[in-house]
Amino acid sequence: MKPTASQRQDQLYALIEELVLCHSPSGDEREMDEYLLRTFPQAEQDEAGNIVVHLPGSGEPLALSAHKDEIGMMVHRLELDGRLRLGRLGGSFPWVYGEGVVDILGRHETITGILSFGSRHVSHQSPQKAQQLAASLQWEHCWVETFLSPAELADRGVQPGTRVVIGKHRKRPLRLGGRIASYTLDNKAAVAVLVLLAENLPPDHRAVTLIFSAQEEVGGLGALHYTQRVRPAEMIALDVTPVAPEYPVQFNDQPVLLSADSYSYYDQRFNDRLADCAQRVNIPLQRAVLNGFGSDASLVVKHGLVARVACLGFPTQNTHGYEIAELAALLHLHDLLHAYIMGG
Repeated sequence: MKPTASQRQDQLYALIEELVLCHSPSGDEREMDEYLLRTFPQAEQDEAGNIVVHLPGSGEPLALSAHKDEIGMMVHRLELDGRLRLGRLGGSFPWVYGEGVVDILGRHETITGILSFGSRHVSHQSPQKAQQLAASLQWEHCWVETFLSPAELADRGVQPGTRVVIGKHRKRPLRLGGRIASYTLDNKAAVAVLVLLAENLPPDHRAVTLIFSAQEEVGGLGALHYTQRVRPAEMIALDVTPVAPEYPVQFNDQPVLLSADSYSYYDQRFNDRLADCAQRVNIPLQRAVLNGFGSDASLVVKHGLVARVACLGFPTQNTHGYEIAELAALLHLHDLLHAYIMGG
């Protein structure tokens, strides 16, 4: 029996929840790798850390990319009192995360710390007073309390370069009717769409290559490595699309087809084929040109590594923060890809 729309949303929500709770800051994506390699026993992992899944079928393979990494923090130095001083990893800002529990992904052990900004009941003698009055909060104003000595931190494999992320209990998603709210929907929600797509394709589909790409948030390194070696002719990246006053993107259940972003233009004829397919299967599309944004697809086409690229997104509030998306938009994205692969 065909699942109802409500059942499909429940399934998608549960899958995204699993993925969100797999830490994967750029460059330390171990938990996501383990999940994906369990889910796809036939998958390969290349030298750059991409998880690649070939779904055999007819014709020229279509590459579908969703990055598996997330933004976060990086340890810059350890202080004598056990505090960790941090810098950004990707487009992260301390005022988005706020004070609270973080997980420190040491080489030998994951430990817990508290992202701290200092007390509020202070005078001008305390440096954080400036953040209450005028200056914006920057990473150099923050630290993580660990209450461990430098030697104890070293024993756990914590050093400059160690990744730090929001604690798992803070990352657990929230259901708001037909919406999901969580950190790291960028890009765990898109990964979930591809996982469901692989489960739902019948045997007679077009050949597809799923690329769960590494280190997209720090320059698209995984996608650049993969496409330099393989050179697919067509590639679609799946990603968030920001909802903001300067963009014609409404927060609703309609996927977004990009025409251009900060890095490059997307192929107009490819976009037209996707739009025609969407029309045939009754899925309305939004169109947008974005600033301050890039995808695996725009990064690789900028370097001439793929002939035809497109980017499909889902409208997202609070991108690179506590993100909110419509589950129906993600399912429409799944259905459009399914139809396109099946020749719709």
